[in-house]
Parts: sequence; C-alpha cells; structure tokens
Amino acid sequence: MRITLCLLTLVWFPLIQAGGDCRDVLEGCLNSKEIFWTRCYESNITSCRVMSRSKPNFIHVMMNSSQEAEESPTPQHTVHIPSTCLQRSRGAASQKEVLLVAMVINSTFFKLSPPRIVMGGRRVILEKPIIKQVLGGLVLAVRVGSQPVRNLSQPVRLTFRHNKQVENGTCVFWQESDFNDGTGVWSTDGCETSETGSEYICSCNHLSFFAVLVNPALSVQSKRNAVILSYITYIGSALSIFFTIISLIIYICLQRQRPEKAIGLHLQLSVALLCLHLSFLLGSFWVWQLKEGEEGWVCGGLGLFLHWSLLATVCWMALEGFHLYLLLVRVFNIYVRRYLLKLSLVGWGIPTLIAGVCGISGVYGKYTLKIIDATNPNTTSQICWMSSQFPQMLLVSYVTTMAFPCLVILCNFCMLGLVVFKLWRLRAGGGSSGWKKMNREKGIRLWKDCATVLGLSCVLGLPWGLAGTTYISLSGIYLFTILNSLQGLFMFLWSVALTRKPRTDDNSSSRDPSSQKVMTTSFNN
Repeated sequence: MRITLCLLTLVWFPLIQAGGDCRDVLEGCLNSKEIFWTRCYESNITSCRVMSRSKPNFIHVMMNSSQEAEESPTPQHTVHIPSTCLQRSRGAASQKEVLLVAMVINSTFFKLSPPRIVMGGRRVILEKPIIKQVLGGLVLAVRVGSQPVRNLSQPVRLTFRHNKQVENGTCVFWQESDFNDGTGVWSTDGCETSETGSEYICSCNHLSFFAVLVNPALSVQSKRNAVILSYITYIGSALSIFFTIISLIIYICLQRQRPEKAIGLHLQLSVALLCLHLSFLLGSFWVWQLKEGEEGWVCGGLGLFLHWSLLATVCWMALEGFHLYLLLVRVFNIYVRRYLLKLSLVGWGIPTLIAGVCGISGVYGKYTLKIIDATNPNTTSQICWMSSQFPQMLLVSYVTTMAFPCLVILCNFCMLGLVVFKLWRLRAGGGSSGWKKMNREKGIRLWKDCATVLGLSCVLGLPWGLAGTTYISLSGIYLFTILNSLQGLFMFLWSVALTRKPRTDDNSSSRDPSSQKVMTTSFNN
C-alpha cells in the first residue's frame, strides 16, 4: 500500500507543480488570500492541466492561430475569436497553436462596489449602483494564449442565448475597482450590443469576464402596458381639468354665500390641481412637436410650469392637513389674522422660490424616459420636465418630487387617522345604540363617515401614497395612475358634498349629532 502511494506521488507531483488540475483553479483562487481572485484565475487557468474528463461548462483546447476559433462551453454560450486575436496572444512568433480557455462562472462570485462619492472637478457625483441583473446569473470568462489582448481591430464575438422574457440587455465586462478591496463594476467600454430576439451578441475589442445585464422579466414595464397607462393618464387628466373647472365655479359660489376658510383652502387646491393637469398635458403634447435632439425654451418653460404646479399642489395638500390639525386638535384660540393670506404666501411662495432657483440653474428641458421593450430596446417616451442632460437632475427630482411629497403624505395620513379616531370616539359616546346595534340608521351613519374619510383622503392627497405599490405589482401601477389622474373628479364630488351640507344640517343635527360635529369641523373654518 505504501509503495502504491509513493508511486502515485512520484507520478502526480510533477504535474501538480507544472500547473495543477484545471478543475481546481477557480475554487483555489476563490479560497486564496489574494484580494482579486480574478487575477489569480487569469494567471493560473492557462498553465493548468486537464487531468481527467472535461469539466462541465469548461473549454480548454489548443487552436491554430492562423484560423478563426469558435467554441461553446454551454448550449447558451458561444465564443467566436478572430485569427488576429489568436496571433496577438502568442507568446512566441513561431508558435502556431495557442490555448483557448472558456468557462461559465456563477455571477455571485463577482462583488459589486458600493456607491461611492467621486470628486469630479468642482462637482460631487454619487456613483449609481447597478440595478440590473446578470442574464441567467452566469458570466462567460474567456482567456487566450499567454499575452493580454486589447484594442482588437476585429472584435471578439460572444453569443448569449436565452429562453426567458428579458428586456434591455447590455453587454458588459468585469472591471476591477481602483479601491483595492476586491470589488468591481460592470463596464461597457469596448463592447457593443446587438439583439436578435432570442440571443444577445456582444462584440468586444478585448478579452475578460463577460456578461449581459438585463432588467428583470416584469411585464410591468412592457411597451403595451406603457401605452395603456399613457392613455389612462391623458384621458384622466382631461377629465380632471373639466371637473376641476366646475369645482372652482362651485367653490366661488360657496365662498360668496358663506365665506369659510376651509372653502378658501379647497379653492386654492383646485387651482393648483388645474395647473398641474393642464401643464402635464401641454408638456406632453408640445414635446411631440419637437425634433430629435431639439429642446427649445418653450419646453423648458413648460417643464418649469409643471414642476411649479406639482410643488404647489403638494404645498396646498400640506396646508389642508395643517388646517385640519388646527380644527381637530387646537380647537380653541386658533384665530390668526389674515389667515388665508399667510397660507397663500406659503402655498404659492415656496413653489415659486424653488422653481425659480431651478429655472435659473437650467434644470428644465426635455426629459427622455426609456421604455423597456423586448422588440425594440430603443423605445423612449419624452415630456417637458427636468432635462435629462442636467447633471444634478436626479438629486433635484428626488428632493422635490419624492422626499417632500412623501413627508406631506405621511403627515396628512396621521391627520386622517386622527379624524377616524375622533369619529370613533363620537360614535362611542353616542349611547348604547352607537356601535352595538346594526340597524338601518347606524348603516347610514357609517356610510356618511366613510364618505367623509374618503373625501378627506382625496383632499389631503393620500392617493399619492400608492406610488409605493408601483414597485410591487402591475395592478398597483394601474391603481395609482387611475386614482391620481382622476383627482380633479374627486375634488368635484367633494365640492358637491359641500353644497349639500346646508340642506341636511337641520334634519341631521338632531338625529346624528356626533357625525354632524365632525362633518362641520372638516367642512368649516
């Protein structure tokens, strides 16, 4: 037995010293203490030996350098290497054959660098992390000869086949980070992408670790749904404009009959909503008239108008919540001199200040949104908004159109919860018949309370909080689009409810004092 072991050691030891088994190179490099395992793999994979049957997903063959080479480590991956690449990778000029190594590696071994702050001149740019996924979770590693190959006149062609509904694929290669921490990023330098429907073809002028980054296979962002959502938005905005104009007429008439602060707030919010839907439609239709690459000052002005209208709408929703807080919590000593004038300075002044600063900075212009479509990856949608060419566009958009509205919605949601709590206490204090008997009168009161809560939800802008559901499902996107495009209609229904209040005061106050108290509080000053 000892003699057999000695003979095996004498036979295999020289082979291991010469390079080792190719099957163990990847695992050995991953477990090594080197910071970049990719460098270890590239240096050892060409000097290893295939000591047994070929490893799955692995090609290790000698190729004639005067001819083209094409190999497929898996049915989904094919590598086509021109003869010029093989010749440049030779170690000696007289060498006729070169080694070709192609292997498919799991993408989880590649650690992405975290977002970092990069100083670029006087500007501070936050690197955006990769949000796409590696196609199939597989990376194709290609190595030829002993010399590195770069800047090829005839590119290497790599084919990635797929049978899934993937969209917006981009050919990339692995680029090590400059921070010497073992991480890296997926880069597109030197690679071009073409797509035939069932496969992505990458043409790259160098050899490395290659992959295709794709968006998740979600029908949420398909072109068909995008078109349907666009029609819903346009029709809903047109209806909102029509009903908002009627609401303004109703509020003006109500203001003359009974000048109440709450009606004045609803009037201002309706004006902001009218400007918002009007500016959206104007910006969408005007951009259709522009040529490719053309922006113009009109589009920039419409973008400013849209941003200003959005900020004004959010501000007046916040003021609606503030007014509701004064009515329900600070019941006494809430008299403020020139109350509506001061609210108007806030509701119209803050949006004007922000939009003015952004306009001077050159934020506004034509915004291009890429629509993910498997049949046509270059499909885009445009609108007069914040210019896609502005360097800090994402920062301005996140702060003014995401962070600020989210804060307002959160506060107004608390106000709505307070209204529900007040209704519950008033019902509980209405006697034994308040919540214990399920009779017809109680059902009517319950419907009135639900209508009050739903009406206040629209006034406070709480349907905008459904934006969070757009990241979860397609139904969430449709629900968010329908409710917010029809907000003008909901304001009209709320104004109609205001006109009916005086007629029901005398009849309902004696039968339903608890409900009337909250309704009066929410309607009046």
